[in-house]
Amino acid sequence: MNQPEPFYIRNCSLSAIATGERARSLLELREKLTTIDDGCLYYHFWGQRLNPYFVHPQHHNDFAYWVYHRLHDHVLAEQLNIIDPTEFDTLEQLRQELVERIDHRLEDYEIIAGTKREDHFHFITPLIIVFESSHIVSKPEDLLKVIPALPPSSIFYHFIDARARTEDKRDDFTIWLRTFNGKYGPLIESIQAIDLYFLSLTQLKQELTYAIQNFFGEA
Repeated sequence: MNQPEPFYIRNCSLSAIATGERARSLLELREKLTTIDDGCLYYHFWGQRLNPYFVHPQHHNDFAYWVYHRLHDHVLAEQLNIIDPTEFDTLEQLRQELVERIDHRLEDYEIIAGTKREDHFHFITPLIIVFESSHIVSKPEDLLKVIPALPPSSIFYHFIDARARTEDKRDDFTIWLRTFNGKYGPLIESIQAIDLYFLSLTQLKQELTYAIQNFFGEA
């Protein structure tokens, strides 16, 4: 039986690229959401997690933040804030959910006010740059030592970005563990049960570490 390939850990950085598109009001936000590139949706839901000053936020996506702080619509902000992008199979489905919630809220508006120029919503698209790292995992047991040493960027790349680039929408860790012919099924289930969206990268690493330690036992 062939031995599965080693797991090569990678790091990444995310560059924010201005699209030139902006919204001055909720109605304009709704209109722009129907045409913007999928990458904008990805960035405005996930991009802030790689910000070096990132802290656990009150608002989990940029749309909810803008609606709360610039439009001062706390009702819609809360409705947008609880949207979990991991519950949608495609970014197009996520887009439709955003538009539908905004449409429903617009029915309650008598006047659609605009914002000052400095308060416009600016659509950003990401460029993800991937780097090799010195970490190579030869066997699953090695994850016990490797995972706690990983930077947030590696957690982002292998645990979050993987779901956007892999065919079956899974993280790289479970995809690799599956190559061991079912031996690590319970560990895979534990990893997949981690709340991906509403945790910071630091918390995700902690949860991933706990799952691995519980399976293998403390090192």
